[in-house]
Amino acid sequence: MTILALAMAVFNAGAQVKEDFVTAPNAQTGKEYPKVNSERRVRVRINAPDAQSVKLDIGGATYDLHRNAEGYWIGDSAPQDEGFHYYQIIIDGAYVPDPSSLYYYGVSRWSSGIDVPAHDQDFYQLKNVPQGDVRELYYWSPTNNTMRHCYVYLPAEYDKNPNKRYPVLYLQHGGGESEHGWPQQGKTAQIMDNLLAEGKCVPFIIVMDNGSWRIERPQEPNPAGGRQAAPAQRQGGGMVLPSDWYQGFANTLIQDIIPMIDAKFRTIPDNAHRAMAGLSMGGMETKEIGLKYPEVFSSLGIFSGGEITPEEAAAAKGFKQNNKLIFVSYGSRELSGGRDIQATAESLKKAGYNAHTYVSPDTAHEWQSWRRALYNFAQLLFR
Repeated sequence: MTILALAMAVFNAGAQVKEDFVTAPNAQTGKEYPKVNSERRVRVRINAPDAQSVKLDIGGATYDLHRNAEGYWIGDSAPQDEGFHYYQIIIDGAYVPDPSSLYYYGVSRWSSGIDVPAHDQDFYQLKNVPQGDVRELYYWSPTNNTMRHCYVYLPAEYDKNPNKRYPVLYLQHGGGESEHGWPQQGKTAQIMDNLLAEGKCVPFIIVMDNGSWRIERPQEPNPAGGRQAAPAQRQGGGMVLPSDWYQGFANTLIQDIIPMIDAKFRTIPDNAHRAMAGLSMGGMETKEIGLKYPEVFSSLGIFSGGEITPEEAAAAKGFKQNNKLIFVSYGSRELSGGRDIQATAESLKKAGYNAHTYVSPDTAHEWQSWRRALYNFAQLLFR
């Protein structure tokens, strides 16, 4: 045993930490840390010789790191859920990414991230199967009068079948994230390539764009002259969204993104071959846009972003005639408040809808829930 391993073994004796740590796949090339062990603990090591305090921030908790004889700060987290987690290092009160990890856009900034091994991770592993393309596009948005950016997944067969046209899924990220989320944290290409190689889904195109939005508040008179934005209303500690909060992105999606994709790629440009899905905020957008524009999207996937009730479906003009699939998914730890998505799905089925649910075992509001959701949703699409 090395001196460092012995020191860590002594330090962690009380916690009985297993010393079977291995370098995580999210470490930068040539870096030894961050590491994960079989208990799903995360270990980081930071070179900050002049720091007075260094902590690890992960999974909603912070953990003190301790300086070793070589001057490195090192320490472990408690066991984490399976799957991907954002994390940061706190150096003398400043929150910074770990310089040894790869970076991911989440929590409204570029952060460190780590994959904790999952019992079912095989479905999103990179394998020797036909590989699709993830193309990066910049395009002009007349609706916003600016350039925008998105990623497009094309199945491996796309360039080999120049006469074939494909359905399209528009896949949205969550709040504080961006269009980078699904290709990187979400493992979209790996999930799709593996599904297609196993014959578990039909080939389709996936568009991953930026669905971030800004609430435009009405103006109210300013006693000093002119007008000023009305203060945001809050209820129960949270901001009350206006009823059309999603409309800005809806306009961009329908007026700019979809026509651009249909012009650049061999799509089947109709409702029956167009789907929308998203996680958290993206799921909320999917619900609202899907209900308002059923002639645009026939299949909807809502991951940790609410659900569609039979009453909402019935009230949406043209929804029942156009909808082919409603899919709702949550992590099991998100349903502790009594939400019963299966009961809602059964009510939808009785009303004549093709409704499905999936509950990710032992996960919360996190990427493992959403990777599993995409895996299950994709197998139902465009059948």
